[in-house]
Amino acid sequence: MIAFIVILLVVGAVVYFKFSADPKELKERGKGRNAEQRQALRYFFNDGCLQKKVSDAAYDAMVDAKIKSLNAKEKAMAKIGLDESQLKEIDPVHFEGYYFDPKKTYSKRGKDGYWRSSAYQISWLFFSSTQVYLYQYTFNMDEDGKKEATEEYFYKDITNFATVSDTIETPYWDVKQKKIMLENVNSNRFSLVVPGDKFYCAMEQNEYTERAIQGMKAKLREKKNG
Repeated sequence: MIAFIVILLVVGAVVYFKFSADPKELKERGKGRNAEQRQALRYFFNDGCLQKKVSDAAYDAMVDAKIKSLNAKEKAMAKIGLDESQLKEIDPVHFEGYYFDPKKTYSKRGKDGYWRSSAYQISWLFFSSTQVYLYQYTFNMDEDGKKEATEEYFYKDITNFATVSDTIETPYWDVKQKKIMLENVNSNRFSLVVPGDKFYCAMEQNEYTERAIQGMKAKLREKKNG
């Protein structure tokens, strides 16, 4: 009887280790990270059982909390250095969405079929009577990395506002093969076009962004023809 119990305990330990232990890649990437960053990495690198697993909903909640803590619009106004009363040509527009970079981010297709990334990007655009001001903030969930950018353009120099749909080859952790693989992920981005250059913003395509881009195009035509 004792031998049987010992066998059960050994088998149980093996099964627990197999299905809940962190992969080597997760342990390596988690070195020097804080608890939240390790949780984010666990979402991308582990489909284990019990407390080891981070669900799509849990990761979304982590990202949402980070977004709310940023106060991105207030950051944008501070960086631009103008009062909002000077930027009333049309209502401010914001775009946001997961940011995919084949060299810097990890990705995962959730159970809902939706691809998520370890980086997220928020962009705000403001419109004065002569210029468009753009502020962009990109942050990483798995590390302290962040990037801020501000740009300003005269209407006369802008060629177009557009939506770009393309595919980005991005790395993801293959649970079955236990290694990083590459997958083409469909991505929608907003594009501000000037001669010889384009400025991209990650975005979720929806009714708001469609209306916002149409409004921006109408304002640009007005300024070009005025």
